[in-house]
Amino acid sequence: MTTMVTEVQQMPHGPGPARSAEPPETEVRRHELAGFLRSRRERITPEQVGLPRGRRRRTPGLRREEVAQLSAVGVTWYTWLEQARDIQVSPQVLDALARALLLDRSERTHLFSLAGAVDPAPGTECPSITPALREMLWQLDPIPACVQNSRYDILAYNRTYGRLLCDLDAVAPENRNCMLLSYTDENWRASVVDLPEMNRVMAAKFRASMAEHLAEPAWKALLKRLETASPEFREIWARHEVVGPGGRTKLFRNARVGLLRLDHTDLWLGPSTGPRMVTYVPADEESRERLERLHALALAEA
Repeated sequence: MTTMVTEVQQMPHGPGPARSAEPPETEVRRHELAGFLRSRRERITPEQVGLPRGRRRRTPGLRREEVAQLSAVGVTWYTWLEQARDIQVSPQVLDALARALLLDRSERTHLFSLAGAVDPAPGTECPSITPALREMLWQLDPIPACVQNSRYDILAYNRTYGRLLCDLDAVAPENRNCMLLSYTDENWRASVVDLPEMNRVMAAKFRASMAEHLAEPAWKALLKRLETASPEFREIWARHEVVGPGGRTKLFRNARVGLLRLDHTDLWLGPSTGPRMVTYVPADEESRERLERLHALALAEA
């Protein structure tokens, strides 16, 4: 197999005192990168990337050699990367790793940040949002639907969802996060009938999910943003409440069509720590009619 190891400009140092000095933050960054890659590799099933599972698989998620194969890099080199060895990697190889590990947009940004590299394609779509999945979102209209990861980042959405709680098209992509919007965006907050309870439950679910991602930069960065921006979040977060995933009926007061009673459902697209499709099915005929009106308004504005 032809590999892309030509970008490695510095081999890992051998044992002994000859190792050159480096800033402490550089070593910390390498270890953060190694841990991040391991966690992403272990969450992906072979079936998600078109590989056979096999009968003797003991490794959670993908094996290192499978990631190397999918990324067209050498197995030894990728192993060094996960071992936080002192090697350099090109943006092209980081791009290949991001695609192989099905990183969403936020995770891709953090991968390049940890590696100290400039992303050659910063607007790259999340690989888990396939054309077929995007078409499914459109076909669900006027039922509001979106795809979120376990960090509540909104990865894709249909027209009705884009107008359900606020004008999502007007929100910068880096701010399209349900937690962030629910604690800081006035339009989103005004659309939720029982905002204190919803925010309490979301924070508790976020804490439960974060237990598997405590060292990951994207999770720590979001937590810091929430704690800095919202006294309400800081007060709720201090309670240490934990709630597992689950659906329930929710009430929204849309500024365009009025009160909506919607049944919330999560449809997991992979392991429970991965992305999920979130749908809001009308709980009564009046809500159904109002969703149809909201969808018509969204089409007229498209």
